[in-house]
Amino acid sequence: MHAIILSIGDELVLGQTVDTNSAWLGERLATRGIPVRYHHTLADDRDIIAEAIRHAADRAELVLITGGLGPTDDDLTRQALADAMNVQLVEDAASVEAVESHFTRRGREMPERNRVQALHPVGSTIIENHNGTAPGITATLGNATIHVMPGVPREMRAMFRDLIEPTLTPDAGQRHVILTTKLNTFGAGESTIADMLGPLMDRQRNPKVGTTVSDGIVSIRLRAEFPTTDEAEQQLDDTLAQVHEKLGALAFGREDQTLANAVVELLTKRGQRLVTAESCTGGLISKMLTDVGGSSMAYVGGWVTYSNLMKMEQLDVAKDDLDTHGAVSETVARAMAEGALRHVRPADVSLAVTGIAGPDGGTPDKPVGTVWLAMARREERQPDTFHTRTLLLALSGDRDAVRDRAAKSALQLLRLDLMDQPWDLIQWAK
Repeated sequence: MHAIILSIGDELVLGQTVDTNSAWLGERLATRGIPVRYHHTLADDRDIIAEAIRHAADRAELVLITGGLGPTDDDLTRQALADAMNVQLVEDAASVEAVESHFTRRGREMPERNRVQALHPVGSTIIENHNGTAPGITATLGNATIHVMPGVPREMRAMFRDLIEPTLTPDAGQRHVILTTKLNTFGAGESTIADMLGPLMDRQRNPKVGTTVSDGIVSIRLRAEFPTTDEAEQQLDDTLAQVHEKLGALAFGREDQTLANAVVELLTKRGQRLVTAESCTGGLISKMLTDVGGSSMAYVGGWVTYSNLMKMEQLDVAKDDLDTHGAVSETVARAMAEGALRHVRPADVSLAVTGIAGPDGGTPDKPVGTVWLAMARREERQPDTFHTRTLLLALSGDRDAVRDRAAKSALQLLRLDLMDQPWDLIQWAK
């Protein structure tokens, strides 16, 4: 059995709403060993939707459709399904009663236009919606079973999980298990990661290995398809171990783990505490860290010293250093990191960042994207003595991208230091 997922809505096509339904359904189908041939996003156009349904029914045994079941004139999925089946729409009395009851429970009278939600193509059946007014529809077209669900994620997920998913069983002779995992990296571009992985990315191998990029994070996605769960797990674990060996310390976590998660975990295990001093990132490092539950065990707080005055008054950065070298300099980054440690005795390590995020402020010598990072560590036997390291980054992108990548670079550098790994793994270092 193969599946195709259709998502309906102008708001999806125009990018006004992100289609999370397809991703969720694809993941649920994978756990049942049902591969998805493709996702297709369609505008609210009756003819286009009908053609897409016919096309999908010719190419898969299961077609899942979300959206277009509301009461307004642009909700056209039920009409398009009837067109694809070459039948008329009929009203389901029980559905009318259910929709009316939904409004009655809220002390309201059902608008007449909501009556359209009780229509379904001749030969199809209604799927009850226990979380909204739009019933779903189950139909058959050729060899395909079609399930139409509301586009509202909460309603769709409940309907699929409770009423549709239990009915889905791959053919006995074709049954197989699909397992996936994701490994996240930071510090090198996608092409560099692909070169490091080499033959592991051969599209003919199983498990398959591929890469995706989002906000500077290169994720390696692994997918194993085998007859049994034990075999799929074993093959996935073996391939994951090979990927880890190729990428080394660039890889920081699985699935949704962030760099901040990884840093907080390492600091907590070592019983160490971090303080930060930020300029161009404006508190972004602090936010990333405090987004992690339990980060108070490892992160004591920090400064946003955006102006030179704040750098001098809060972190003891010398005016002569600012006048001579400028705020974006190795000297000032070092002074910020050491000043933060000097003022926070309980902290063991500090991170400082100062740079030019743009869009203005760049010069020929210091273009937009120039960022200095510094990390200072307190000497155990001499708490007023610091071991400080600095790194110059040349980052590309707009203001948001520079700030985001600078913050993540700082966290990755601290992580590498805690693991006794070289900083030159970071590709954007000059």
